[in-house]
Amino acid sequence: MNTTFYVRRLHSLCGLLFLGAVLFEHIFTNSTALLGPEGLDSALAMMELIPKPIFYCLEIGCIAVPLLFHGIYGIYIALQAKNNPGHYGYVRNWQFALQRWTAWYLVVFLIWHIFYLRIYLKGIMGHPINYALLDSYLSNPIVFILYLLAMVAACFHFCNGITTFCMTWGIAKGPRVQNVISVLSMLLCVGLCLVVLAFMLHYVIM
Repeated sequence: MNTTFYVRRLHSLCGLLFLGAVLFEHIFTNSTALLGPEGLDSALAMMELIPKPIFYCLEIGCIAVPLLFHGIYGIYIALQAKNNPGHYGYVRNWQFALQRWTAWYLVVFLIWHIFYLRIYLKGIMGHPINYALLDSYLSNPIVFILYLLAMVAACFHFCNGITTFCMTWGIAKGPRVQNVISVLSMLLCVGLCLVVLAFMLHYVIM
């Protein structure tokens, strides 16, 4: 039995479905900041209406466990990868390298992000996550840049992962189909990044 074969497919499936859903929810919820404090706070308040037992089950089963599995096995894959974008120069090689580089950045960033906002501020200190908190938090230029880079990295990592998912699962079997999926995925990435840029800059401009 080829364990690696199945684990890699579970890894890609986990990233596409669970973490992809988390990314879209995160972008959608944060984009309501464009409507002002009331917009974001209302969106966050809707999530608080979910009964706590169900919310914690979703948070652990659909976010924490998939994130840990995808992250830990992703580190194992990244340590085995040989990145040669400067030597070969092909677009696919650059995408391969960026997939690994964004993964490393996101691992470090998410450890900080989850511990500070979810565990420390909300869990330990009991401070609600709201517009006022994020506005104050992102007023720091260093924090703003780190968050913006993380969101862009997450968008690229997910969208490029769509292509690798289709290749891994045998959905895109020819170079022409792979190129089409890659282009569409990168267009999706640009669209998501524009939304991210819009709501991130909103905190700076407003």
